[in-house]
Amino acid sequence: AQQGLAEESFQPVLSPHPPRPSHQYPTMSVMLNNAHQGGKAFRLLKAEQEGRLEEINKEFLCDPKFSDEEDLEEKLAVFKEKYMEFDLNNHGEIDLMSVKRMMEKLGTPKTHLELKKMISEVTGGISETISYQDFVTLMLGKRSAVLKLVMMFEGKNQESTPKLSGPPPERDLSSLP
Repeated sequence: AQQGLAEESFQPVLSPHPPRPSHQYPTMSVMLNNAHQGGKAFRLLKAEQEGRLEEINKEFLCDPKFSDEEDLEEKLAVFKEKYMEFDLNNHGEIDLMSVKRMMEKLGTPKTHLELKKMISEVTGGISETISYQDFVTLMLGKRSAVLKLVMMFEGKNQESTPKLSGPPPERDLSSLP
């Protein structure tokens, strides 16, 4: 009785459509070449963004106002890297949520009002987002700002706390409080 049940449960399902010839099925390589994968598309966006920021860096290098700045090229490279890290939407601007993420990452979360005030200080109240030009001008400028202090703090924080790798050390009774 069980063999009859097993044979009945594996009846082939007939499709109302006739089968397609094998040459009409797209191959995997064709599908991958025609559609962007998430990683490749993101890498292309970041490369495009890096190119735009590099052009702006060249303008700063040629600007006579910043010609007396020491290690300008190295500083601009660091600024570009940090800016790209916090430009979440890849539009070339750091918005409120990106600044919020940056502050939370640094362990100093701010309210939306504080963040708006910080952005207003950087942009002079003109915009609700920080452009790369504003960011570099802020970092190279003489005026003090919360964002400049945050960037310096982040750099010092990374140097002072090296990340340990491997399993945690063994504990014994003497290490307990």
